Amino acid sequence: MTYWAINAPFLAVTAAVGILALVLVARRRRAGLRRWAVPVALAVLLAMTAVFDNAMIGVGLVGYDPDRISGVRVGIAPLEDFAYAVAAAVLLPSLWVLLGRRTSRADRATPAGPDDATRAESHASVRTDDRAEGRSPHP
Repeated sequence: MTYWAINAPFLAVTAAVGILALVLVARRRRAGLRRWAVPVALAVLLAMTAVFDNAMIGVGLVGYDPDRISGVRVGIAPLEDFAYAVAAAVLLPSLWVLLGRRTSRADRATPAGPDDATRAESHASVRTDDRAEGRSPHP
């Protein structure tokens, strides 16, 4: 079995999920979609894969059976090794889109910050302290 045969099912699932995510995004017509994010992430991930795979193969940490690779290489790393980076860069954002929570327009307009919970707790404690001392929480 070749490395491409091992990669094929994963790449097929990645392609199907990626297409579903693109269809969903097109239907939603999301204004805030950053179309450049996936290609930029893919480029960075492929560059990092090239550097680190070549280093690992170069020091003998990983080896490939020459009879099971296509023979196409990027440096000393076989091309098949980059399939995992492509799958990760496409599959993760696609799943994010498909499984993401649905928010109302009000939620998107005013995102909750980490200080909101602290502010709510301090308001609650002030009201409790005022009531304990017999003062009205509202002037």
